[in-house]
Amino acid sequence: MTVEQSGASAPVGNRGWVVALSGIGINLALGILYAWSLIKGAIEKEFGWQGSQLNDPYALCCLVFAFAMILAGRCQDKFGPRITAFIGGVLVGLGFLLASLSNSYVVWLLGFGVLAGTGIGFGYSSATPPALKWFPPAKTGLIAGLVVAGFGLAPVYLAPTAQYLLGHFGVQKTMLLLGVAFAVIVCGLAQWLRNPPAGFVAGTKAVSTGAAGNPAVAASTPREILRTAEFYLLWVVYFIGAGAGLMVIGSVSGMAKKSMGEAAFIAVAVMAIGNAGGRVVAGILSDRIGRRWTLMMVLLLQAGLMFVAIPVTGTKGLPPVVIVLVASMIGFNYGANLSLFPSFAKDLWGLKNFGINYGVLFTAWGVGGLVLPRLQQTLTARSGGSYQSSFITAGVLLLIGAGLTLLLKSKRPEVVK
Repeated sequence: MTVEQSGASAPVGNRGWVVALSGIGINLALGILYAWSLIKGAIEKEFGWQGSQLNDPYALCCLVFAFAMILAGRCQDKFGPRITAFIGGVLVGLGFLLASLSNSYVVWLLGFGVLAGTGIGFGYSSATPPALKWFPPAKTGLIAGLVVAGFGLAPVYLAPTAQYLLGHFGVQKTMLLLGVAFAVIVCGLAQWLRNPPAGFVAGTKAVSTGAAGNPAVAASTPREILRTAEFYLLWVVYFIGAGAGLMVIGSVSGMAKKSMGEAAFIAVAVMAIGNAGGRVVAGILSDRIGRRWTLMMVLLLQAGLMFVAIPVTGTKGLPPVVIVLVASMIGFNYGANLSLFPSFAKDLWGLKNFGINYGVLFTAWGVGGLVLPRLQQTLTARSGGSYQSSFITAGVLLLIGAGLTLLLKSKRPEVVK
């Protein structure tokens, strides 16, 4: 029993939706990662950074975010989501504040990469688990998709906001303003996050304090899941699906600027809508046809889009709408991963240790976000600015990932009446 479970005494009523909406709001504030392609353009112009330096704070933030999910997941399981999310809001604010004080590469690695990355991990890990606990298994994909959609949808408002702030105030003051705003929003919404009362069974009208009415569920520990081949198979597929998407997402602004100029932020915002939509649609679809088949479809479609993107980004004078459409579809398929894998974790390993179990699995996202975007930066630099080799590499990896899904177990939750 967590600290917050023991003190829960409010009517359960619509509490699940309050928790879910609070989680969406927290993720909306933490989705700054997906606006990095705009921030790094301003950094290059104002600070004079070159090459891999431009991607390193983002890549480090992704890596720290992912590994912080393990500690945050443990904190969430033990102390509850409210405290964990509050810590996340404070850390993100401090990280942005530190970055706003300097143009030093090392300071940005510490501020944006380490502090903000840790804060995002704590906030993100607190949003989905409590929401899932308030709803029955038949809605796992839907609720997971809705909550994480906030993270993907963030650039819809962050892209134009960051574009305006960067243009009027510069990089450092923009980071200060964003840091203060994010800290206030996350810490405020954290107060609405609660786990269900002890004995609560999702899908029933009553709350039982005894264990007799609870259905038997998996309660795997991290040590147990690390002994299974299935964990490593999921990890590899997650690494591929997330990393391939992040290869493109981190550079969308640069790709779009070739044909859209200063309006490139529109491509970032539209891709974010696709990113968020993919999380919700894939979650709903996986509740109906199963996680494995949904994941296979997503990876195959994403592989096809990578090969389509080669002529799209290599053709001069192409209508901007084509680039925006391809970017939004890539965002859609990338986003699908972020609702499917937490659903896999709940189905296979249960909710008791969900926070830390999904945190361990989520390291695949972090390693993918470090390795594949850096590979993309290197391949693009060696090819004189062409994205062709990056898209080919991502496409091949995605086809391999789609093949590996055949080895996964697929569980379609039964409808709870």
